[in-house]
Amino acid sequence: MASEEFSVREGELAVEPPPPTDAGLVFIGRIHTPWTSREETPRQGRQDGPVCRIEIFDPWVPGLKGLEDYRQVEVFYWLHRARRDLVLQNPRRDGDIRGVFALRSPVRPNPIGLSVAALVGIEGNVVLVRGLDCLDGTPLIDLKPDRCAYSPPKPGH
Repeated sequence: MASEEFSVREGELAVEPPPPTDAGLVFIGRIHTPWTSREETPRQGRQDGPVCRIEIFDPWVPGLKGLEDYRQVEVFYWLHRARRDLVLQNPRRDGDIRGVFALRSPVRPNPIGLSVAALVGIEGNVVLVRGLDCLDGTPLIDLKPDRCAYSPPKPGH
């Protein structure tokens, strides 16, 4: 990891977080993307971006049944390499300091990422999607069909 990822910029504020408690999270898979550093990872995923692979672990594979009926999926993931202690951030290094809850930065108290991704296909225990913005090897928390009004099930389902 580059030291730039963990440096505190001018105007930022790091705090000492309380000790973690176990929320009972279980990683159900691993996400495979082309990106290995935060610097090369896109700031927001694009649904015309590269195909990424979401590997689902046993015993969760049967939970994919019916997912193929949808056009988009919501991908929840754990930003395992993100800092968790910054409450004020200077994301553009322009002096415009913002609180963590006013940003979509991966640097947050509980680094949970969410992307709405285009469903490309399912191959066994692998879900193929476009639209992610996370590092290769990112742990998967959950996967849900996007059932918003603009994302109905595929015709005939």
